[in-house]
Amino acid sequence: MIPVSSPTSVLLAGGGSAGHVSPLLALADALVRRHPGISVTALGTEVGLEARLVPARGFDLRYVPKVPLPRRPGADLVRLPGRLREAVAAAGRAIDETGAEVVVGFGGYVSTPAYLAARRRRIPIVIHEQNARAGLANRLGARWTPYVATTFSRTRLPGARRIGMPLRREITQLDRAATRPEALEHFGLEADRPTVLVTGGSLGAQRLNAAFAASAERLSRGGVQVLHITGLGKDVTPEVPQGGAPYRVVPYADRMELAYAAAGLVVARSGANTVCELTAVGLPAVYVPLPIGNGEQRLNATEVVAAGGGILVEDAAMTPEWVQAHVLPLATDDEQLAQMTQAAARLGERAADDALADLVDEAWGSRR
Repeated sequence: MIPVSSPTSVLLAGGGSAGHVSPLLALADALVRRHPGISVTALGTEVGLEARLVPARGFDLRYVPKVPLPRRPGADLVRLPGRLREAVAAAGRAIDETGAEVVVGFGGYVSTPAYLAARRRRIPIVIHEQNARAGLANRLGARWTPYVATTFSRTRLPGARRIGMPLRREITQLDRAATRPEALEHFGLEADRPTVLVTGGSLGAQRLNAAFAASAERLSRGGVQVLHITGLGKDVTPEVPQGGAPYRVVPYADRMELAYAAAGLVVARSGANTVCELTAVGLPAVYVPLPIGNGEQRLNATEVVAAGGGILVEDAAMTPEWVQAHVLPLATDDEQLAQMTQAAARLGERAADDALADLVDEAWGSRR
């Protein structure tokens, strides 16, 4: 039975990439732990990762139409008001049908209609911004609520509180050393070799895929094994010599905690979720910010790079030559990796899921 002093139904809005879905699921788990019997519903689109990950986690998922904001004048801009009305109506139905008492948004396409629908119903809104530079949806929503949380201290949103990134317990409770044998067996890797994890996030990164596929033979001959997560639909077929170190390619890893347990060094995009997961588990990384957008990926990695827990490399510089000249020696430099590991771990935060759940409870209490 749910205590009188807690919400009974919450709607969580976020979707598209793992950067939005992962903290949403982390908060959902925290709310269920805290309030057994609470109804947690996610709001997403039919084409994002949430369509697969949310039901797999056991939570109800309601859909809204995807309404991207056109970057230049054209037919899509003319159709925007009608599309937004449809999305707000769908979000409103989800609120009404679930009896949601608090709406929590994580930014992106789904959050704007959710914020608008909640505001019309005078339902408390809680916002979590993952990136160092806030997106449009959360900049809009932050005008309507005092319950705003950020991952990074440099994020500029009115009245925001820095809490860090809500992470799943599989990540925050990971013991890398204890889990490594299971992880190596899971991915078909060898216990006596240094391991580099390459990942461009849930959507993949063509630049990383091409640079490492072209370097596979050199890495393998150098004794460095690679676990390469390419992104769905972006498979590569590297050539490695017989008897060399393994080079494993997978399109997606549902159990990223095992990938982290296997790795000694990571090469990745610097999405906020990736940066925060790597510091939480204490993994050194080479960060390659996505060169498009509003520059948030570069900002996301600033703190950990300054602390010595990571290296930042421009996208254009991430070539096969760079991989062979820098990643290969770094992966086998135990002393430098140990120093980077300690620096990354000092920045890691593991309790942001509960801190965001506190904010949800606070917002719900404001209705009383």
